[in-house]
Order: sequence, then C-alpha cells, then structure tokens
Amino acid sequence: MTTETKSADIQLIQRILPHRYPFLLVDKVVDINGYKSAVGIKNVTMNEPHFQGHFPGTPIMPGVTIVEAMAQTAGVMLGVGFDVVDTELLIYFMSIDKCKFRRKVVPGDVMKMHVTTVRGKPGGKLFKFSGVASVDGEVAAEAEFSAYVDWTMEKTA
Repeated sequence: MTTETKSADIQLIQRILPHRYPFLLVDKVVDINGYKSAVGIKNVTMNEPHFQGHFPGTPIMPGVTIVEAMAQTAGVMLGVGFDVVDTELLIYFMSIDKCKFRRKVVPGDVMKMHVTTVRGKPGGKLFKFSGVASVDGEVAAEAEFSAYVDWTMEKTA
C-alpha cells in the first residue's frame, strides 16, 4: 500500500479499470493520497456518444455518468493506493446516497471529481466514498456512494 501522493495517466488508468470507450469516464487522476483521496479529471467533449440523444441541440452530460466518473476515480485511487495495477480488480456499485446535481456539465468543460474514502480498510470488501464533481470551481454534482471490492483477482501481466 502506498502513502505518497501520486497520479495516474490514461495508460495507468486502463491497467486498473476494466472500462473502455465509450464508458471510460476519467482521463487522468491526480493528487492520489493512498486510498484516502484523489482528484479525477474528465475532459468533456462533443464526441461522446451520450450527447447524440441527451439532448439534441442542447448537449448535457447525464447525471448518472457524472456519478460514474466519480466512482471510476475512486476505483483508480484504490488501484494505485493498494498497488493492484495489472490485476482483474472489479468494483461494484452498492448504493448512491445524498446525490445532488447543481450545475450542467457540457462539452468543453473540464470536470474535476474530488473523491474521499469515508469508510474502508486494506483488504476490506465494503467501501464508502464521498464525491464532488466541479467545473471551474463550481459544484456540478455531489454524492456519497458505496462499493463492493472483489479482491480475488490475479495479475494479468
């Protein structure tokens, strides 16, 4: 388990998360402080497939994808924090609580997801996180979410 502050570029993110286009929703994770906190960065572009139908002429990033981006940030944080890169780590949503949407996220925005571990420990299966997504310092969404971590993975490389 690491304790120094680290970051993850897209190559490292893909070595941790199983998600791929069009559902990989985080481009970079910075300020990773072990498994305690991290900041994900999502560059929102018009090329994303959900903008074709949400909403034509007025593209808005769906709220569920904002929450998913926060969860993916938490997954990367756990992957780096617990040094489980190049494994088949799977993390499953269990709940989403206190979710609020405060601002639209649109193409051209750079969304930052600040994620903090509220509850969870090394080797534990249940984790709870708090997340805040913002654009230009303005809160776009916030939520608490919990996840089940499947540690029964094997090294893939």
